[in-house]
Amino acid sequence: MPDSNTTDFSNPSTFILMGIPGLETAHVWISILFCIMYAIAILGSFTILFIVKIEPSLHEPMYYFLSMLAVTDLVMSTSIMPKMLSIFWFNSREIDFSACLTQMYFIHCASAMESGICVAMALDRYVAICHPLRHSTILTNPMVAKIGLAVGLRNGLLVLPLPVLIRQWPYCRTNIIPESFCAHIAMVKLACGDTRASSYYGLFFLFCVMFLDLILIAVSYIQILRAIFSLPMKDARLKTLRTCGSHLCSISSFYIPGLFSSLMYRFGQNMPLYFHVLISNMCFLLPPMLNPIIYGVGTKQIRDSLLRLFTHKGP
Repeated sequence: MPDSNTTDFSNPSTFILMGIPGLETAHVWISILFCIMYAIAILGSFTILFIVKIEPSLHEPMYYFLSMLAVTDLVMSTSIMPKMLSIFWFNSREIDFSACLTQMYFIHCASAMESGICVAMALDRYVAICHPLRHSTILTNPMVAKIGLAVGLRNGLLVLPLPVLIRQWPYCRTNIIPESFCAHIAMVKLACGDTRASSYYGLFFLFCVMFLDLILIAVSYIQILRAIFSLPMKDARLKTLRTCGSHLCSISSFYIPGLFSSLMYRFGQNMPLYFHVLISNMCFLLPPMLNPIIYGVGTKQIRDSLLRLFTHKGP
């Protein structure tokens, strides 16, 4: 690459994505793992959408929210995989500045959407368990649509300032991003001048999305657990608790890697850079891969619908 990539320039039109620094010789092998994860995510998400569409018994709030989650997973994984594979397979590292900002927007918007849909699904479980007789009157189809629209608008508007602020900063040191995609925090580190506005807004965004959403989910499950343990029969308690199992697994697969990655960026300076990048990639590839598996295996209605689909014999 020319020397201007590292010195004596300002506001470059393109940036250089490094993939996974320190593991360049293993890029092809890593890409095989990522391709398998991506293929499972794509196939699983489309299967969920197809099953919910064709099966009338799944036309309920829980499965509408699951369909929203599947669409979000498709957007989140597809936002990073094509460019990542072009780096791993063809050494195509350049990305236009506008394309970089667009990728950043969709990555963080999809991640925030995933968090918001987890809250919506926790609300559905709360109403179904704590107010079962009112579930159909509270979570009507129009209400589900309004919740989905509210989640989309909240996250779309909250994410928008991230690329807008990034575009305003000068870049006078380097245009090399030591990542495999355009992450907000990596771009802030490259910018010159006083970037505190971006840093503060990034923390505000995390607080509004991750922290507040986790609080809402925790409050919902505290009420759910209180309702479950007030049931007189042990079998009834276990059966009701199992209805929350898939959702709890999905929440864990999304929030745990994300929180771990955030903590590493702030307190794991002694860890190798490639470890940071791998964990960052897993935050956006692991939930889309695991969610279809979690709900396909852990939800009886979807499992039964899949079995009927694959064992159906024509007349």
